[in-house]
Amino acid sequence: MVPPQDAENADWPGRLEAALPGVRVLRPEGDAGEVIAQADAAYGVLPEELLAHAARLRWLQAPQAGPAPEFYYPALVEHPVTVTNMRDTYTDHVAAHTLALVLAMARGLPRYLEDQQTAQWAPDWDPGSVLPLGEASALIIGAGAVGAEVGRLLAEFGTTVVGVDARITQAPKGFKAVHPVEALEQLLPEADIVVLTVPHTPATEGLVDAALLQHFKPTALFVNVGRGPTVRLDDLTEALEQGRLKGAALDVFETEPLPPNHPLWARPDVLITPHVAGAGPHAAERRFAVLLENTRRFLAGDPLINQVDKAQRF
Repeated sequence: MVPPQDAENADWPGRLEAALPGVRVLRPEGDAGEVIAQADAAYGVLPEELLAHAARLRWLQAPQAGPAPEFYYPALVEHPVTVTNMRDTYTDHVAAHTLALVLAMARGLPRYLEDQQTAQWAPDWDPGSVLPLGEASALIIGAGAVGAEVGRLLAEFGTTVVGVDARITQAPKGFKAVHPVEALEQLLPEADIVVLTVPHTPATEGLVDAALLQHFKPTALFVNVGRGPTVRLDDLTEALEQGRLKGAALDVFETEPLPPNHPLWARPDVLITPHVAGAGPHAAERRFAVLLENTRRFLAGDPLINQVDKAQRF
């Protein structure tokens, strides 16, 4: 097995060998092609030039929940190697961050944060300035681990939660129902809150564009904690400028970092965080736990967890 290379995980090879005596960890020093040629499994990013040497490779563990699109180049997709990822290792962090964004927007906190900078005491008692979660409807686009947890938490506030998903059909806890993706345009006009959690795949790139935004309720709040390329920022900006959305809270962006001159920075109806929804403790330990469990399963010939449909990238 070829081990991870970053300093944070420098002890992983020794820990794997100690926990699973049947594992021999190869250190990719010198000629990486010679090393990968001996490996039955690998962790990390596997460049195409190394894949050509990986005659024995049967399993590749991706280091992220959603690697960059170039991770799945055509030769890797066609190769028989099984790919697994690190999904569900920071679900709680992303869900908590999402709820923070929703609550901040629902209670109008961005405006008060702006007032605080200039010491303005300007209470807004207009009932329409607040979205009562107990009377709201939320649409979760992507009912996987993160989407399911976001929906469960929103349901605790009394929010009516429905989802759309390409694979999941059974409603997670707190959801009223989960619908196929084809129902998205029909469901959007009823949603006060729209939360996007889907990965970046060929099917989801540019999912939220000008055409889809036409179906949003004008008073809706939109939150994206999935992947930036799933939302066309120019189209979202135009929808906000034209009053076709009440506001947006974004943690991920089509271009990262978001350029300093982008109009979204200056909008009072937009809340921006710099791709930090997954921040939180225990990240390295959780990733190692996935690697350890999958290595144990690989040795035993059992099905691996977090397997990826390489063609779909998730």
